[in-house]
Amino acid sequence: MASSTKKSTPNNAPKTGKTPQKVTNGKRIMFIMATLLLFFGFILLFSFISYFTTGNYDQSVVELLNDREAVVDNWVGKLGAYLANFFIFEGFGIASFLFVKIVFTLALYFAFTFSAVKLRKMIFWDLFAILVFSVALGHFGTDYAYSGGTVGYEMNQYLQDYLGQFGTMLVVIFGILFYLIFRIKMAPELFTNVLKNTKDKITDNLSKAEDIIKNQPVKETEKAAVGVLPSQEEKKMTEQSLTDRKPVITEPKPTAEKNTSDFSIVDKAAPVTNFDLTPVITPKENSSSKAAHNDDFIIETFEEEPTIEENLAAKLVEDFGEFDPTLELSHYQFPSADLLTDHNTGGITINQAELEENKNRIVDTLNNYKIGIAQIKATVGPTVTLYEIVPDAGIRISKIKSLEDDIALSLAALGIRIIAPIPGKGTIGIEVPNTKPSAVSMKSLITSPKFQNAEMELPIALGKTISNETFVVDLAKMPHLLMAGATGQGKSVGLNAVLTSLLYKKHPAEVKFVLVDPKKVELTLFNKIERHYLAKLPDTEDAIITDNTKVINTLNSLCIEMDNRYSLLKDAMVRNIKEYNEKFKQRKLNPENGHRFLPYIVLVVDEFADLIMTAGKEVETPIARLAQLARAIGIHLIIATQRPSVNVITGIIKANFPARIAFRVSSKIDSRTILDGPGADQLIGRGDLLYTQGNDTIRVQCGFVDTPEVEKITEFIGSQKAYADAYLLPEYVGEETGTSLDIDISERDSMFREAAEIIVTAQQGSASLLQRKLKLGYNRAGRIIDQLEAAGIVGPFEGSKARSVNIPDLASLDQFFNNEQNFD
Repeated sequence: MASSTKKSTPNNAPKTGKTPQKVTNGKRIMFIMATLLLFFGFILLFSFISYFTTGNYDQSVVELLNDREAVVDNWVGKLGAYLANFFIFEGFGIASFLFVKIVFTLALYFAFTFSAVKLRKMIFWDLFAILVFSVALGHFGTDYAYSGGTVGYEMNQYLQDYLGQFGTMLVVIFGILFYLIFRIKMAPELFTNVLKNTKDKITDNLSKAEDIIKNQPVKETEKAAVGVLPSQEEKKMTEQSLTDRKPVITEPKPTAEKNTSDFSIVDKAAPVTNFDLTPVITPKENSSSKAAHNDDFIIETFEEEPTIEENLAAKLVEDFGEFDPTLELSHYQFPSADLLTDHNTGGITINQAELEENKNRIVDTLNNYKIGIAQIKATVGPTVTLYEIVPDAGIRISKIKSLEDDIALSLAALGIRIIAPIPGKGTIGIEVPNTKPSAVSMKSLITSPKFQNAEMELPIALGKTISNETFVVDLAKMPHLLMAGATGQGKSVGLNAVLTSLLYKKHPAEVKFVLVDPKKVELTLFNKIERHYLAKLPDTEDAIITDNTKVINTLNSLCIEMDNRYSLLKDAMVRNIKEYNEKFKQRKLNPENGHRFLPYIVLVVDEFADLIMTAGKEVETPIARLAQLARAIGIHLIIATQRPSVNVITGIIKANFPARIAFRVSSKIDSRTILDGPGADQLIGRGDLLYTQGNDTIRVQCGFVDTPEVEKITEFIGSQKAYADAYLLPEYVGEETGTSLDIDISERDSMFREAAEIIVTAQQGSASLLQRKLKLGYNRAGRIIDQLEAAGIVGPFEGSKARSVNIPDLASLDQFFNNEQNFD
């Protein structure tokens, strides 16, 4: 047995020696993987952080990884620029930082070897958070390159196409709540406990207040019982002290019997209390009495220093009065109502026989389908008459609404519209066109008290409602207006009515118009008021834009104006243009710091569909940006189109234009595109419109203003003293604008030769390259690119691609310049 034991010992020894060796090799591999992942995680982290400061500069060279001469500014070099561009710009935006967390989690897994199930769970929730927060940032962010990335932006657009903006927001909120509840374990009881504790605190405070109020009269009756009635001053002091001090509770003291002759008033109904709730009022000693007791104690007070800005502004207002923006054109006269023509032919004519006949036909048609009517009332408008009916009990509204075509057949009328039910009333409305409609003249709207006394920033008299009331709305509250309808149904007349309303109400210093007229004939009459009311780009001849290629520059210039105005509002510490102008009028803002009076700017586009066909996203993007942000700084948009299709009135446009006017259209599909519901296809044309601002839909007959009337108004304004020039918008120079190819050599930039050498060396023609290399501004770099194009060194603009370089090397470039000198 001893020999067997000795033999077994050496046989087992080699086995125990091999097992630790295998474990050691596995640990080494795990340690190497952890180190590599940790290293890669830090590369991602520093690349992502650097992207937010250097991403714009590295955009043009991010794909030139094989070019050793390409220079990037990312902290981790070309690899970092590529990774940051791939994950943030082309990927998930700011949410890509969670990829760093995933890499670090994998590193910890290989280093400490925790549960693989736990690892998969962590990675799953991190990927879920990346997706949800990318879509959320793409929905609420304004710049998808930094917030939600390309993936978040495109997924948000895809969701909005099928769910709309509100539905997409609900999906995002649900995803965030799902993550908080199931990942962070935020229990629903947390919210209920908070609500319960708040409710308990409110209940306790209310019960304490009730006790104090109930016990207060008891004390006064006790005073009355002992013959001491409090004076009015003591009552006030007691009531005031009750709110500041807690009552002192003392034991009741036995009182001696009083003589009945001293007893004046006894309140037997007063309940007996065992507590004295009279607060103890300790008189305060003033500083003079303290100083009398202690001569060494002296209280010295100092007055607060006055604020220089407020006193200076008040002194300026006292000396010179408030700033008057209309002072430069102080003698300006508003056009009179006599310039307008009264198109009304005796007002609304009520045909009693027609009303009675239509009423009988409606009643008979409904009776044929066994629908009884309890009451019917008619309201006569300029073009349509509203019949309000109250059906018998038990009649379904949907049954009446389905008889729209039958009622139209019985009345033999065009454009029967049923409103079931009328908002705010317990009736059903049937709108029937009048046989002889009455015209609504613009003169009757301008002279109406409702328009003359309107306290609005930008009042617009649209027309008259069915009840013959003048319909006035505020463009500043809309804040943007979308007008659509078929050809010849009144859009151009509606635009003239809007512009005429503002001309009759606002001074040239208070409002400016940016007019875009692709038709070239609709808004040309307003050229006469260019130096009064119009705004334009610098170095442009016509203020009214008729060339579609110039619209892009104008819209981007308005975006620059918007950003500049927001900077002024930020410096002035106000929230909107109204507060800013009030502060400027009170001389609290210094013009030497760039502050100025800001007029309202109204952008009017007569045919939006033509711009979308020619420019597309280049027009839609700045318009959407203006519609989202420009309300607070006084830039308002009015867009009209005769083709209300979904590729023209896109989801972005509809989401940012809550106020809409629909003239007559040919189909219900077009009506839903404009109003998100039917109705516009039942209008009768000739200025008949539906107006909505997101709630009720109102039928209005638009005011008619003829071309000769507009011409009289513009001639009257244009004949008066005007400003030196139209209101100039900020200069905008884009790469796509280009210049003519006959630029004089003497007008070239001083850095033209150096810029040409940089372009030829890099073989890439872009303004951003010149900005980085020569440290130039964007406008100057763009002008040099235009000069290089005119000289033939670089090719024309090719969209998102860089311009082609026509000269291969520096030797050819020297020969090019030598030939130019010899030619001169």
